[in-house]
Amino acid sequence: MSREELQPGTRALHAGLAPVADGNPFLAGPTFAAPFHLSGEGDPSGYARYEHPTSQAYEAALAVLEGGPALAFASGMAATSAVLLSLLTPGDTVVVPSDAYPGVRDIAEKFLGPRGIEVRLVPTDDRAIRAALPGASLVWVESPSNPALDVLDLTALAAEVHAAGARLVVDNTLATPYLQRPLEQGADLVMASGTKALTGHSDVIIGHVAGRDAETLAPIREWRGLHGAIAGPMETWLAHRSLATLGVRVERQQANAQALRDLLAERIDLVHDVRWPRLGGVLGFTLPSAAHAERFLAACGLVVNATSFGGVHASAERRGRWGTDDVAPGWIRFSCGIEDTVDLVADVARALDACG
Repeated sequence: MSREELQPGTRALHAGLAPVADGNPFLAGPTFAAPFHLSGEGDPSGYARYEHPTSQAYEAALAVLEGGPALAFASGMAATSAVLLSLLTPGDTVVVPSDAYPGVRDIAEKFLGPRGIEVRLVPTDDRAIRAALPGASLVWVESPSNPALDVLDLTALAAEVHAAGARLVVDNTLATPYLQRPLEQGADLVMASGTKALTGHSDVIIGHVAGRDAETLAPIREWRGLHGAIAGPMETWLAHRSLATLGVRVERQQANAQALRDLLAERIDLVHDVRWPRLGGVLGFTLPSAAHAERFLAACGLVVNATSFGGVHASAERRGRWGTDDVAPGWIRFSCGIEDTVDLVADVARALDACG
């Protein structure tokens, strides 16, 4: 049976492991080294700023999950920077979501624009993106978007982007390749912050970019080496280790999200605009005011008030506290953990009663 015939959870469990041999560990430990023995002609593989055995194993695993070669980065933002700053040159035009992750918008407005690259900010909406395509070189999208959780038709969008002569990059952080594989839907590149649901334990900062082929990744690989943005051996080993539980984590998080959505739908006295795109354990909803949202978060016993998402512990935040997103003051981004569903639902129900 080929790896592509396996179910996503099985692929994640076995991806990137060394061939079976007596005495071999399931997953080799991290290799801590900067230079490696190297004779003959110069080869970047002799220095860990370019690649090292632990990152190679993790990237092999990511390639299995994403369906194309991958590069690990020190963070999701390092991966984002590598794509945008290596592929765009003065005179190019890039389409970026106006509701994208704030760091993406900052790079576009503070670094790309001043370098003579036209930046078109549009909402995460199929029609709005299509209208911005003429003359574009690169289109960056999030689906589902963060924090509004809007979803795009990636297959149709990829066809239109390519017809316009541009490349499509998809931020797949929220869904992970367990639930969505943008390369199969026509994207040229996929970026993800592995800090979130992909590794899922809230103990490592890492990111990656995957592409349709090695040629597509070549300028991004060169950028990573020159800027020293590679992830270290400990981070890549922890990330690889965490992939084994990706399937069971995502399935529990989704089950919890479904149960919470059902609870929230019943609380029309207090809750409105409940959003859950069924692509991960993150959902959103609006409480009447910022004060209601703060009381809700303070009343939760199992839910951590934190800004990240996708971890094994349930977390939530009033997203408007940052001032970077166009959301209502009482908008809550809620990330389901792997708690027993009955306990998490009961905790949220009590918190809603306390904040009303």
